[in-house]
Amino acid sequence: MTRVDAERTEIEAAIPHRAPFLFIDRILERHADGLAAEWRVPLEAEWFRGHYPGEPVLPGVLLCEHVFQCAALFVASFRGAPGPEDGIPVLTRIADARFRRIVRPGETLRSRVTLTEQVGPAFVFQGRSAVDGAPAVRLEFVLASTGGLARGFAQGEA
Repeated sequence: MTRVDAERTEIEAAIPHRAPFLFIDRILERHADGLAAEWRVPLEAEWFRGHYPGEPVLPGVLLCEHVFQCAALFVASFRGAPGPEDGIPVLTRIADARFRRIVRPGETLRSRVTLTEQVGPAFVFQGRSAVDGAPAVRLEFVLASTGGLARGFAQGEA
C-alpha cells in the first residue's frame, strides 16, 4: 500500500466523504489548533467539461470544499472518533472568502485550517489554500456537528 492509500484510508475513516467528492489526498501535518492537507486536482475531472470549456478552472465552491474537508478532518481528530450522537460536521457559515488565483487541473493544493474558537458544537476556522506557495483562497467559516445542531434546534437554542 502506498503512503497516499494509507492516508486515504485514514481520511475515509474520519469523514463521510467519498470519491468523486473527496478532495483530500493526504494529511501533511496535525497541530493542536489545526491541520494541513493536500489535494492534487484531477486532470480529467468531469466538472472541467462544462466549467470554462477549453480554459479549465477549478470551481471556487470546490476549492472551498477542499478547505472545509480539511476542517472536518481536524474536528474528527480533535474530538476523537465521533459517536452516533455527534452526527457529522456540516458547514453552517462562510465569511470573507477571498480568491487569489485560478486553480487548474493537475495542480496540487496545500491547505491549512486553524481553529480560532469553539462554541458548543460549533467550530470556527480560518482556512488558507495555496498552489506552489501562491495563495489561492483565504476564508473564515464554521462547521457544526449535526447532532449538536439537532439538539440545539430541539431546545430552541438556534
